[in-house]
Amino acid sequence: MKSVLLLLAAALSTARGVLPTPISDETMVPPYQLPDPLVCQDGTPVQTAEIWRAKRRPELLRLFTEEMYGRTLLGRPDTMRFVVREELPAARGGAATRLRVGILFAGTEDGPQMELLVYLPNHVTGKVPVFLGLNFDGNHTTTTEPDLPVPGHWAMGLFGNKMENHRPKESGRGVHQHLWPYAYLLEHGYGVATAGYGEIEPDEKREPSSAALPNSPRTLAPAASPADWGTIGVWAWGLSRALDYLEIHPRVDAKKVAVHGFSRLGKTALWAGAQDERFALVISNGSGCGGAALSKRIFGETVRHLTTNLPYWFAGNLAKYSDHEPELPVDQHELLALIAPRPVLVTSGTTDTWADPKGEFLSVFHASPVWKLFGHQGFQGTEMPAPSVFVPGRLSYFLRPGGHDVTLEDWQAMVRFADLHFKP
Repeated sequence: MKSVLLLLAAALSTARGVLPTPISDETMVPPYQLPDPLVCQDGTPVQTAEIWRAKRRPELLRLFTEEMYGRTLLGRPDTMRFVVREELPAARGGAATRLRVGILFAGTEDGPQMELLVYLPNHVTGKVPVFLGLNFDGNHTTTTEPDLPVPGHWAMGLFGNKMENHRPKESGRGVHQHLWPYAYLLEHGYGVATAGYGEIEPDEKREPSSAALPNSPRTLAPAASPADWGTIGVWAWGLSRALDYLEIHPRVDAKKVAVHGFSRLGKTALWAGAQDERFALVISNGSGCGGAALSKRIFGETVRHLTTNLPYWFAGNLAKYSDHEPELPVDQHELLALIAPRPVLVTSGTTDTWADPKGEFLSVFHASPVWKLFGHQGFQGTEMPAPSVFVPGRLSYFLRPGGHDVTLEDWQAMVRFADLHFKP
């Protein structure tokens, strides 16, 4: 009776235009049916990797592009150039070479750009694999190093980092360092590259497909329809431009760049990895709805929450599926499948119900058949792993005790996963 009353209350709230209380009880999840990643829209079965590559993958990529993330309207600009603003050969007590690289999308210092912070381990000879991801509040928040400049770009102000008018301050130095364990990664032979996501485009609410914000890359290719790129698409585009730089650095193994992200930036990393096959390995941490969690499984954050609170993140077309998830022609297990046969790791926190850990695991599980097309095992198992249990493979899921965060335990799993594929 209680479940019936709660479902009725949710339906009435939806009818009145009020966001319903998110479901956090497994017994209340409505029935749902997932599309088969190995059946084309015209009913053609996908029985070989060749059919997947030639027909089903392009079809799914088009559907995610038009109905969820939006068309990326810009490739690598002809005018783009790189400016090495700083190179310190003995940073972090001599453990790393640190670079600050201006990536000028339109070729000018006063145009759209981002500054890439790069650390490369000094104890490793030859080319090194690199973890690449965006950060929330500016490069200086990822480390306590006092000589790293405080940026002047827009920043969100998350996880206790207080600021006025979204402008970074000295008081934010190192506030997010637990998300970026540079010493641990360098010690294990990995380079790290990051940039503030708000420098690429501010995370500010506006209507999707509206005029681009000042200094956004979308000023170079403005959205003109509800099928054109949202802000997640712009951030993902920025990750590809960062990879453009890493490809030319003589100490980076450009064939071993892992793109990763947490929360909204986990959604971004998955979309970047799905579009840009140069990323050798893809990781999402607590990416939730619009990321790794199934959309048709109504639990935690839903399409309605996204398109009401954060419509600008996605293509305008996604709003059609608010409270109508059964009509969505794709689901997130197929987003993961777009990355096959490259390695993919999804991580969750046990108490992060908003991001739906079980829905993230089910995406991994239901994406497995696509890896099998390529002769890989897919996810090894049929049940959600217990907390802190690492499951090896090319498609993996890791559950960590705790909530919405990225901890050292997550990074230990990420490094272990990367070691499997980058250091066999």
